[in-house]
Amino acid sequence: MPRAVRERQMLDAAVRTFGQRGYRAASMDEIAELAGVSKPLVYLYLNSKEELFSACIRREAAALVAAVREGASGGASGGAGVEAVEASVPAADRQLWDGLRAFFTHTAERPDGWAVLHSQARTQGEPFAAEVAAMREEIVSFVTSLIAEAARSAHGDPSLPDREVAGLAQALVGAAESLAGWANVEGTVSAKEAAATLMNFAWAGLGGLMEGRRWVPSSPL
Repeated sequence: MPRAVRERQMLDAAVRTFGQRGYRAASMDEIAELAGVSKPLVYLYLNSKEELFSACIRREAAALVAAVREGASGGASGGAGVEAVEASVPAADRQLWDGLRAFFTHTAERPDGWAVLHSQARTQGEPFAAEVAAMREEIVSFVTSLIAEAARSAHGDPSLPDREVAGLAQALVGAAESLAGWANVEGTVSAKEAAATLMNFAWAGLGGLMEGRRWVPSSPL
């Protein structure tokens, strides 16, 4: 069997084991058995449990980022089957909608991979947390560009400062992460429902900001 195929089997087994059992509880024996290989072969290919876990993080992070980018570009949900209500959404806003749908579809289809990224890697210290943070920053940067484009599309010269756009992107990504975790545990929430929930929450607020409506506290912050 080609090395790439064998290694993919090992990573599949490792993601499933780490995602369901947790990094500390997962054993190399368990991973090897699930992959259908010997434990020495796992060590030969991936050296250690730590390096195997890092490889899982990198693979799942790259897959998630790719899915969101492809979705926002229309590669995941566009075409003749798009509902009329979605088709009527302005192109820039539609990118954000498609990106969110792609995010929730991916995390629902790969719950073990999402558990590795969202729950396990962040709690195991460096260097695992740093790898997830790098993935998150890439997604935040991409969402920042989508929000800025939506603002430009709605108003040629929007009054949204760069710092506010960046803050909105951070808030949106954080909400998406939390909602994905809840949706996977709930088990009855579709990707489209999760995306619509967040889009309704964010889009209405963004629309108000773009039109100059802002919440103002009654006393200075």
